[in-house]
Amino acid sequence: MKNFTICLCGILLLCSQWTTAQENPWTANRPDGHAPISVMGDHYHQKGEWMFSYRIMAMGMEGVRSGTQDTNSSSVHQNYMVTPKKMNMQMHMVGIMYAYSDRLTLMMMGNYTALSMDLVSRMNAAFTTESKGMGDLSLTGLIKLYNQSRKSIHLNMGISIPTGSIDQKDDTPMMTNAPLAYPMQLGSGTWDPVMGLTYLGQSSLLSWGWQANYKVRTGENDNSYRLGNTFEALGWGAVKLSQRWSFATQLKYINRWEIKGSYPALNPMMMPLFDAKNSGKDQLNLGLSTNWYFPEGSLKNFRLDASFEIPVVQNLRGIQMKTKSLLTFGIQYSFKAKKEEE
Repeated sequence: MKNFTICLCGILLLCSQWTTAQENPWTANRPDGHAPISVMGDHYHQKGEWMFSYRIMAMGMEGVRSGTQDTNSSSVHQNYMVTPKKMNMQMHMVGIMYAYSDRLTLMMMGNYTALSMDLVSRMNAAFTTESKGMGDLSLTGLIKLYNQSRKSIHLNMGISIPTGSIDQKDDTPMMTNAPLAYPMQLGSGTWDPVMGLTYLGQSSLLSWGWQANYKVRTGENDNSYRLGNTFEALGWGAVKLSQRWSFATQLKYINRWEIKGSYPALNPMMMPLFDAKNSGKDQLNLGLSTNWYFPEGSLKNFRLDASFEIPVVQNLRGIQMKTKSLLTFGIQYSFKAKKEEE
């Protein structure tokens, strides 16, 4: 929370120094008018506009680490019966945005997630567990604060609704219908407020922006634990290569706190990811992305986007799996209702 407060104070200080001269406002109607597709809530719309989006995200994790040092299965098996080897996540996200007014855009995001994890026991028996289903639903309001001189600022205020399961199970060599580890669950099990701030800037050929978000985990879920609060700060810069195509690079910092409490059905001696103390991290991702925008023709107002991220710093609290890469593809379509146009 301290980091988030410092960011807010810095932003407000910068805003106080900006000129208020009436110049061209920031606009989304260009290929670099949206942030990389992995960034959520990066832009708002004009009154009466709608936008529908679909994203598919694929994340790969492989190997284990404690702090900033890699470790191996033999070391993990000295204290745990089972070692995680590899994990894959595929998430399908559907989003709807509607501008209630020029100052307020409403956004809803839902997802379907499929997870798989490869593990190996101390006796060298390899097996895989899987889980899949709907994740948590998020509702967000994007509140425009400033849009002048090709600079824009808006608030991101929302809540994550616990629609994702925290009771995922699968068969293992040790047990039938065994409860799965914390990272294999589909939701948080708690109502989680999210607050953030987004800044956008443009020139004739370049655009840039940054965003800070803080998610607060509230209470304790039905399985007697609470996921850690999460602070994210990211920045990006893009170049408009043509009227349809842009290319961008981004940096994302993630600070996730440890899990509080514990799920009684998980034996922390069985594997590292059953142990709540092996949670939380500091991570810095470097990414590249591209956006295709169609301002006219049969595909008018469609966008095609792709983003690729790799971690350049991973400091994991306790023994956890290492993230290898995150790949995101997306399609977006915006329009204004005829009634609003009239």
